[in-house]
Amino acid sequence: MKLLYTLFLLISGLFVTVPISYAYNILVIFGHPGKSHYDVFKPLFQELGDRGHNITIISHVKTTGDIKNGRDVLLSDKPLVNFLNLSDFPGNHLQRYLEAHMIGYFADLTCEPSLQSEELQNFLKEDNQFDIILTEMFNTNCFFGLINKFQAPFIGLSSCAMMAWHPDWFGSPNNPSYNSMTYMAYPVPMTFLQRVENTLMYIENVLEYKFMMEWSGRKLSLQYTGFEPVDPHKASLLLLNTHYSLHGAKPLTPSIVEVGGIHVVSKKPKKLPVDIEKWTNEATSGLIYFSLGSLVKGHTFPDLQLKAFIKAFSKLPQKVLWKWEIDDMPGKPGNIMLTKWAPQFDILCHPNTVLFISHGGLLGTTEAVHCGVPMLVMPQFGDQPLNAEALKSNGAGVILKLRDATEDSISEAISEAMSTKTKTKAKDLSERFKDRLVSPLETSIFWIEYIAKHKGGQSLQSASIAMPFYQYFLLDVIAFTVLALFLFLFIIFESICLFARRFFGKPKTKLL
Repeated sequence: MKLLYTLFLLISGLFVTVPISYAYNILVIFGHPGKSHYDVFKPLFQELGDRGHNITIISHVKTTGDIKNGRDVLLSDKPLVNFLNLSDFPGNHLQRYLEAHMIGYFADLTCEPSLQSEELQNFLKEDNQFDIILTEMFNTNCFFGLINKFQAPFIGLSSCAMMAWHPDWFGSPNNPSYNSMTYMAYPVPMTFLQRVENTLMYIENVLEYKFMMEWSGRKLSLQYTGFEPVDPHKASLLLLNTHYSLHGAKPLTPSIVEVGGIHVVSKKPKKLPVDIEKWTNEATSGLIYFSLGSLVKGHTFPDLQLKAFIKAFSKLPQKVLWKWEIDDMPGKPGNIMLTKWAPQFDILCHPNTVLFISHGGLLGTTEAVHCGVPMLVMPQFGDQPLNAEALKSNGAGVILKLRDATEDSISEAISEAMSTKTKTKAKDLSERFKDRLVSPLETSIFWIEYIAKHKGGQSLQSASIAMPFYQYFLLDVIAFTVLALFLFLFIIFESICLFARRFFGKPKTKLL
């Protein structure tokens, strides 16, 4: 009898102390066709599936088999990989001003065929209910109508640094006096002229979004989903793929959570493919890994710069592993190995890897930072200049302008990037980047389940979101104060004049 009573107490205790876990129905919307954007958050979707949640993913990437309890709604079966040529980017100052417009134009090109997807249109006819929606906030305004359709709290995902219009959505200040705009990538503190240009870029970006991107997204959303796009100010949270150790500290509201490195911090290097492992292990003087990411075709290098790199590499004792999409490379020396694909993270964390040469995409940058490998960066577009400047500011990277690259400048840049000073700074940055109370993956899971459980994140939102422009910038208070001060000074002035006339005025004389 005593044994039964003891068992009863133990079982009762389990029911009291073990929290009940709920399986939520989660909709993920990744409308942008860039595969690298999806890859940032893929481990998050896998972990949500492993925890028993039901995941429906609208994207260009087929995930069947990779994610438990997952369902694909394919917008196309061809995510963007290796479709840009280096000749597409002139690398001049004007390009920076045109990029916001280029991004908006690209959204128009990709949104319409994506929304026309047969799988998506069939999905919209189904009777689905979701507890929470996760949506990428990059070129995806045309998909915001889906959020209004399903009427669930939603969380924004950003695979790159915030655009100029993002902070406003979450009530976070975005002062261009010290926050460099993504396309400007100025070091902090900025000079006077840099602050002028940064402010002009901020205004241009915000206007471009308001009068071009937002309008175009609304038109397509109404046409293909039948719903008005949701107001992004209603988002409960933004999971942002940055970290203050790399990109610097910024004033963020509680509804913006930095989870930079979410795809690597909980990841361990795997065994390399046989041919790459052999090449890497034999690199006793060190391995240099060269990759321009998934969007840019490495073999579209300008001929002059390609020859300069080959000559510079041929004089190095290190071996080079170069991601190259075609079978041959004219004049390739013996210390270069070409590969059409490589497990980047596993290579960067190999003990023989001493340098990563890259375009500065945030995935590769965070992987190199995690592994403590210095970088030589040749930024081309988007947030790449910002990431390159962040590395340079931390002393963990060197910037090289591809268009101006010569054999000598390449050799000098490689030498600086592999110097003891840069290596030490890269290791220090890696330690600070990884030193967190909770991993970015666990942080993301917590907040997603928190928003789903509480049906929104009202307590996280700043009151400034609901304030009109004139109140936010205290224009009414300033106007009132100036008017009151003017009135006060006017009364004082009139009082003094009255006093002067009464006591110091000339006495009146009688005329006889």
